[in-house]
Amino acid sequence: MRGIIQRVSQASVKVDGSTVGQIKHGLLLFLGVEREDGSAQIDKLIKKVIHYRVFADEAGKMNLNVQQINGSILVVSQFTLVADTSKGNRPGFSKGASPEHGEKIYSEFVAKLAATGVHTQTGSFGADMQVCLINDGPVTFSFQV
Repeated sequence: MRGIIQRVSQASVKVDGSTVGQIKHGLLLFLGVEREDGSAQIDKLIKKVIHYRVFADEAGKMNLNVQQINGSILVVSQFTLVADTSKGNRPGFSKGASPEHGEKIYSEFVAKLAATGVHTQTGSFGADMQVCLINDGPVTFSFQV
């Protein structure tokens, strides 16, 4: 499982011209699911994302997490994160989850994230999405679990 978080002042996702998810201050999480991913990877990534200290405290240091600032997380599935780019000029997707497994893991991830109490919004799994964001900083981190 791979994730990229971006600290945002706002972010939204549109599908067919309609907004399906949007947040103000918080994190935009692009999520890539691999074939072998399951509950253990979901739990590990959720713990990492919600506790990662990327927001400024009163001294201006990145010392607060998304829960401490009462922020939101917008989760967007992004299959291309699991691409193998080590050879040639075309990405390989042999490590990626099947669409069925990917959607199952994505849905479980979103449900478990929402159960933590963090305001959670989503894109639309498997759809052609237009993602708009204002990256605050810019601050971007990647994770692999």
